[in-house]
Amino acid sequence: MDANPVSIQQADLNRIEHQKAVLELTQAYASDPMGGGESLSPEVLDRLIPGLQATPHALIFLAYVEGKPIGIATCFIGFSTFLAKPLLNIHDIAVLPPYRGQGIGQKLIAAVETKGIEMGCGKLTLEVKSQNLVAQRTYKRAGFSNDINPQSMDHVFFMVKYL
Repeated sequence: MDANPVSIQQADLNRIEHQKAVLELTQAYASDPMGGGESLSPEVLDRLIPGLQATPHALIFLAYVEGKPIGIATCFIGFSTFLAKPLLNIHDIAVLPPYRGQGIGQKLIAAVETKGIEMGCGKLTLEVKSQNLVAQRTYKRAGFSNDINPQSMDHVFFMVKYL
């Protein structure tokens, strides 16, 4: 049994303690080199919770150890035209540095997967930086592939155009 058992909860953004956890963990992730290495501005932090609350397809999972928030998975429901089913995109997933390497990311992914199955989703999607080899191994252990279809040789690349 774990000395410090991890619990995963779906966030309720009407709860102040969940709002604080989302802000703290998102800020920690943004400040981390794999999240971009820059703190979020006060303006972004002020807009984050209201923006998520106004986004009905946002789902957030929080990981706790001894009541302390230590990990987050921020997801958005989309739709797969090729499967004609909803999909869940893991937009951000992060674990605070002192808690990494303990399987917490796997537990967050498992919670997202369980929710996706409950919702009838056809797939989970995510993006990962090419240099983030630790995260890539975590995702592969969880069953993710960088192919459109495991039998296909067509690779998918994430692209962005900022407006």
